[in-house]
This record gives sequence, C-alpha cells and structure tokens, in this order.
Amino acid sequence: MTKRLRTLVLSLAVVCASGITAGTAAHAEEGKRVHNAMQILFSPSTPNSFCTIGAVGTDKYGHKIAISAGHCLGDPQGKYADREIPENVAPVYDRADTGFGPIGYVRYFKDPEGSQTGHVTKDYMVIELVPNVTLSSQGPYLKQTGELKVPGGTASPNARDAARDNERLLAPGSTELITSGQTGVWYGTVMDNAQGVYRAAAVHASGDSGGPAIVRDPGTELPSQANGFKASGPWAGITKGITLALPPFLYTSSANILADLRARDAAAAPAGVFGAEFKVTTNP
Repeated sequence: MTKRLRTLVLSLAVVCASGITAGTAAHAEEGKRVHNAMQILFSPSTPNSFCTIGAVGTDKYGHKIAISAGHCLGDPQGKYADREIPENVAPVYDRADTGFGPIGYVRYFKDPEGSQTGHVTKDYMVIELVPNVTLSSQGPYLKQTGELKVPGGTASPNARDAARDNERLLAPGSTELITSGQTGVWYGTVMDNAQGVYRAAAVHASGDSGGPAIVRDPGTELPSQANGFKASGPWAGITKGITLALPPFLYTSSANILADLRARDAAAAPAGVFGAEFKVTTNP
C-alpha cells in the first residue's frame, strides 16, 4: 500500500510551543540516541502536535522498539488501527531533530475508539526504530532499569494465561510512580488501579502522552533538587490522560502492554508481532 496513513494527534488541551523548525532532507546519522521522554512527531508539518516515548528496547525478533500511547494516532477509515503495520506508512520523527528523517515507523496502535484517552486497557503504540539509531535507557531525568515485576500481584486483564511477573499490577496505596515530561519530574502514590490503568498525582500535560513512568529502584532516592531531579528504576507504564477524578492523572501499566503483546504474539504465530516480549534496553 502506498497511501499515507492520515494521522491525528489527540491532546487534552491546546498545545502552545515555539522554536521548533521542521527539517528538510533526511540523512543517515550513526549513533543518534533514542530514549525515554523523547518528544515525537508523526508529521514535521505539525510540530505542535506531538507525543512522547515511554520506553525503548528490543523484542524477541531482534527489532529495535519504542513504546508510546495508541491514542496519539487516529485512523478514520480503519485501515491500520489494531493490526500489524508492515508498511512504512506512519513515520515517526524526533521533534527536536526532524532533519534526521524518520527515527522509526508505527507498527501497531490501538484505535482510540471514540475516546481522547484511548482504549481502556490497551492504549499503546509500537514503533519499530530504524537500524542506525542507538537505544538508551537514560532519558533526560529517568534511567530505566528493566521492566517492573510484581510477584504475586493481580494479573493484568490482558494476560492470556498464567501471568508472568511483569504482567502483574501494583496495588494501590504503597508505591510512587515517577514521570518525566514538559513540566519536569513528578512523583505520586498509585491511588487506584482500574484494569491496569493507574491513577496517581504524578503530573503530566498535553503532549506528554506515551511518556515514561517508573518505580524507583530499592535504596535509591526520589527525585529532588539535591539529586538533579534524577531517578532510576524499572519501567512501570506510560502516560495516558487526565480526568476529573482526583488525583486526575492516568497511566497505562507496563503490565497491560506486555501482557497484550504476548497474547497478540501467540495468536499471530508463527508470524509474530512487533514488540513481543519487549525488553527495556540496558544501554546507558
């Protein structure tokens, strides 16, 4: 298929930004870092419509992968949503460096299904990154140290059989989510878990959709001015949306994403799906 995917970035508020210049010709640049909290575009012509990368790593098929939010894309004709997309119809650009050309291509996204904040449990996007980028676990503030595992936790509703530890959910009331976005680094206790969608006071804004959420490594500090607002820990989810309930900030759990990837991969065998058995990179 040669028809370009028509995209629509769904935001929770009007986004106002300046100083972003769309690049021209793409070029090959060895070693370009791709990391959590990188802002991404789906068209250089709309620099103020952007989303954010939540985690980068590899899948069991050897693809370089980035994860973001599914509701960042709209597909009015229903040709591409909720299926594997081997065609390079949906390029993804680094918002700060569109001149590099696409850093990857969308291979799967869950249709928003009429909601600005996407499908309840499966609001995620899989991006296959191009070969000549370098994966990095270190974002501007958050270093990701693997995937969150919750032994004995409640299984994600997307788990197809006996859930793995990384497909199990945090219990409300005892764990802080830490997130990084346009307004800085924030953290807040998980106050609710509805079908693997966490509610917390960790602040995010329009354009942060898909961005990173982690749980701090044991023995490490929460972000503060004293430590440069940095934190490290396993990937716990991605930014989803804002509601009227308190606290208002929602996050799709990594457990929901990983469980759904595994379930879809099993159903697609032997062809498999992009992102199956996703592992956060260990590259610095």
